[in-house]
Amino acid sequence: MVLDTTPGTTRLRALRPDLLLCGAVLAAILLVQGWNTAGFPALSDDEGTYLAQAWAVQEGKGLAHYTYWYDHPPLGWLQLALVTWLPAALFPDVMSVAPMRIAMLLVTAVSAVLLYVLARRLGLRRWAAALAMALFGLSPLAVVLQREIFLDNIAVLWILLAFCLAASPRRHLWHHFGAGLAAGVAVLTKETMLVVLPALLVTMWRHTHRDTRKFAVTGAITACVLTGLAYPLFALLNHELFPGDGHVSLLGGIKYQMGRAGSGFILDGGSGAHAVLRSWLYYDRVLPLAGLAAAILLLAAARWSHTARTLAGPATAVVILALVALRPSGYLPAMYVIQLLPFLALTVAGAASIQPLRRLRSGGPGAEPLEETGRGGAGANPTHPRRPALLRRAAALTLAVTAAAVVTPHWYDATRTALTTDANAPYRAAAHWLRERGNVPDPSRTRVLADDAIWLDLVHAGYRPGTGAVWFYKADLDPAIAKTMPRGWRDVDYVVASPTVRRDAPTLPLVKAALTNSETVASFGEGDGRIEIRKVTRAGAR
Repeated sequence: MVLDTTPGTTRLRALRPDLLLCGAVLAAILLVQGWNTAGFPALSDDEGTYLAQAWAVQEGKGLAHYTYWYDHPPLGWLQLALVTWLPAALFPDVMSVAPMRIAMLLVTAVSAVLLYVLARRLGLRRWAAALAMALFGLSPLAVVLQREIFLDNIAVLWILLAFCLAASPRRHLWHHFGAGLAAGVAVLTKETMLVVLPALLVTMWRHTHRDTRKFAVTGAITACVLTGLAYPLFALLNHELFPGDGHVSLLGGIKYQMGRAGSGFILDGGSGAHAVLRSWLYYDRVLPLAGLAAAILLLAAARWSHTARTLAGPATAVVILALVALRPSGYLPAMYVIQLLPFLALTVAGAASIQPLRRLRSGGPGAEPLEETGRGGAGANPTHPRRPALLRRAAALTLAVTAAAVVTPHWYDATRTALTTDANAPYRAAAHWLRERGNVPDPSRTRVLADDAIWLDLVHAGYRPGTGAVWFYKADLDPAIAKTMPRGWRDVDYVVASPTVRRDAPTLPLVKAALTNSETVASFGEGDGRIEIRKVTRAGAR
């Protein structure tokens, strides 16, 4: 038999262990995240908004299902529209939040593979790269948040691609230009990715050739800036860059976002930010705390550890994102931790792969580690030939067993909830009730205030998009919708009083009045998570 020793075959054989290991971890991630994805967590208004905006793009109705007001760059849901285009074309009635979560599995799969590639390019061994990938996709925080239709999940994919290109071992200039382009797309997908860009530059600086470093970094920054400028250019061409009467504006949207009520200091027990932190730690205490500690350790150890130096970029990202979360003012959303997850996973895996015993053998800081050789090799120690290696393996095994014993019970309990709890049964029951002609004889002539989590269900049931099925915020905040309701709350027939509607109604006069002047005709679920369908009792004749 003649063996095929072509470079392609040799490269494939060298990659086979990585492909098998990465594939096995990926299969576990997809199984866990895909199981019961439509049932848990509970649908959120943000998910419904992004999917409704993607639906508007698919249907040719513009950049949003209502007036687009520059709250976020539209590139995120433009990509979402591409991801959900095929299932929406084949099964139009399935275009609603719960079933469309399946599209996020594709985003998670690509992100997890990119994380493995990045870990290997940063010099981590296979087991450490697999550990980073598993932490990223199997942490209960990931199982809950990566299922949801959030722009942050799509942005993480692009920033990981940027880091992979920045750490390319070939060091081609176009790789670094591509890294800048991918970083620009990440920012236009979710603008909070701006704070990660310094960490990307750290990684790029370490992985560029000294002779071409200035060109590579300059090219990457130029590509990123030019990509980002597409957003204000779009606003300028639409005469919506600056505030003015009768139109929305980019600067007006930025002013609103910067002026939002803050969540308070994250360590203040009574603040909203602290409540968000508690929700993160409820699902997973290990990854956030261990990841932050590992990032600090890696930055401190960069002087003597090659592994720590190569992971300086991800460690910097963790520290920057943590400092932003710790600022005493500003708004801290629950999905903020999504962009931390890949870097937390990388730093934990990187810190676990540091071998301090090699440093002791090699003579202190800055020295290269000695090679381990077999019995009788040139570098063998005749007195204790294998003791350092055995000590390292025993210490690593002890540490791994201890970590597994601490982490597994908590992760099991949190993940079991995600795999077995159906938190969205009330939403499905409410949507079914509103579809039944015995309950609502003519949806096309009925106006319902509801949150965006159920908005697309109402549209598929025959309610008019925008004016029949009304996203409840718009009844008070969008002049175009207010014009369709000259009598205010009396022009409303039903209110779907979900937890989101009940929470925000006190700040919305029309919605509050509609709830006050209505009675419950159907209720689904219990406690704070219940959904009530309330019929307005004094709407008057049309």
